[in-house]
Amino acid sequence: MTSSPRRAPYVPGPATPVTAEQRWEQFYRYGPYAVLTLATLVGAVAADLVMTRTEMYAAGVLTVAAYGLQAWWGRARPRTAPGAPAGVAYYTARTALAFALSWLNPFFAIYAALSYFDVEPLLPKRFVRAGLLTTAVTLAGSQSGGLPPPSLMNWVAFAVLYVVNATLALFFWQVGLREEEKARVQAATIAELERTNLRLEAAMAENAALHAQLLVQAREAGVDDERRRLAAEIHDTLAQGLTGIIAQLQVVTSVTDRDPQTARVHLERAAALARHSLGEARRSVHNLAPVALEHDELTGALEKTVATWAEQHRVRADFTVTGTAEPVHDEVAATLLRIAGEALANAGRHAGASRVGVTLSFMDDELTLDVRDDGCGFDPGAAIPAGRAGGFGLGGMRARAERIAGTVEVESEPGGGTAVSARVPLVRQA
Repeated sequence: MTSSPRRAPYVPGPATPVTAEQRWEQFYRYGPYAVLTLATLVGAVAADLVMTRTEMYAAGVLTVAAYGLQAWWGRARPRTAPGAPAGVAYYTARTALAFALSWLNPFFAIYAALSYFDVEPLLPKRFVRAGLLTTAVTLAGSQSGGLPPPSLMNWVAFAVLYVVNATLALFFWQVGLREEEKARVQAATIAELERTNLRLEAAMAENAALHAQLLVQAREAGVDDERRRLAAEIHDTLAQGLTGIIAQLQVVTSVTDRDPQTARVHLERAAALARHSLGEARRSVHNLAPVALEHDELTGALEKTVATWAEQHRVRADFTVTGTAEPVHDEVAATLLRIAGEALANAGRHAGASRVGVTLSFMDDELTLDVRDDGCGFDPGAAIPAGRAGGFGLGGMRARAERIAGTVEVESEPGGGTAVSARVPLVRQA
């Protein structure tokens, strides 16, 4: 005989909170029974004091009719829309029964008070005020000693109590209308805010896509610009050098037999032009694809570049990385490496610095390169020759940064050192 598996002990979960709408739904379903029962019990206790035997029989019949009416409405209410004829008939019949029962026994006004609570969902809006005023008649009659008032004093009390009941009922009805209107306005405002947030999110997504597209276009424009620059360099250096070599060799061919000395001079000139053109070719290739990035990321390439520069110039140079380093796009890396090399070259040639600091900062969507030295400085507003010893100068650094939607700022003053700051978008390596 195998034993049945043990069940895990039941652990009750967190109770689901009951909303106000659910509580009102429970009241509309069960409340009339409870209120009618309470009114019947209280009326039965006081029946010998306020009712004759005939009135007791009549009250019993009306009470049974009230229970029957409530049982019918319990089945019809789920299928009845607010303000529908069935709801109007139920409200009218219940109000009439409550009035008749209160006429026989004032304590049945407890049952009549139900008409204050569901007048709005049961009656059309134009009849709500009439329903409140009718219910106020029943309650004022009960509070003044019963209907009909037996004396002049009871009539005066009935009139005063009717005014009080009617005023309070209408006042609280108006307050409820204002609260409902406020709730509708708040719901409409919340819905509009949600729609606005959705539109804002869509706009932000569109802006992000446009930003990425602009970066791609800027990168492509930079590549085209670099190609045009290299084409111009090749035209101005290699092509002219080759043209000169051809001219010199043509002279050598024509004078070799009759003037060997002149031929030797032109041959030496052709060799010099060839060496110069070879140097220009190597420089152009070097500018096209930095060798330092072939085996290292940007941070490693910059660190080696700074160390090499410090060793060549016998100047202390520190390299620092801030933020979380990550691989960046080749075009961005090449641009920053070229800018750093040009800035270090300027510091070595012109600044006479004893200390240089290079900082690479990774931020959320931006990459910053700062090169600072404690050299002699200069006036940034003065004209600076473009390109020294193969470099491109400050103008060239700015042009390189602008090709990838970046900027280069220079801060310097005579005797105060120099700071070069390049800011470019952080385009991560795919």
